[in-house]
Amino acid sequence: MRLVEVYEGTLFECQIIKHLLENEGLEAVLKNEIMGTRGGNIFIPAGGVSIMVTDNNYDQAKKIVDEFEKSRGEIN
Repeated sequence: MRLVEVYEGTLFECQIIKHLLENEGLEAVLKNEIMGTRGGNIFIPAGGVSIMVTDNNYDQAKKIVDEFEKSRGEIN
């Protein structure tokens, strides 16, 4: 098993998705979490936080991420 990235975004987005994944029994970790607390500038945009899951959980995690992104689109 190895860790693979399933989503990249802001710290806030990643924390929400991480909780959604954990509610479904999928373990997830945040990568670059400290960088995500910075505001961003011309060289480093805000965001840059990744959610990592094991490769055998990727497909299930991706479905949850896709549903999250779809629901965000419906709100806008």
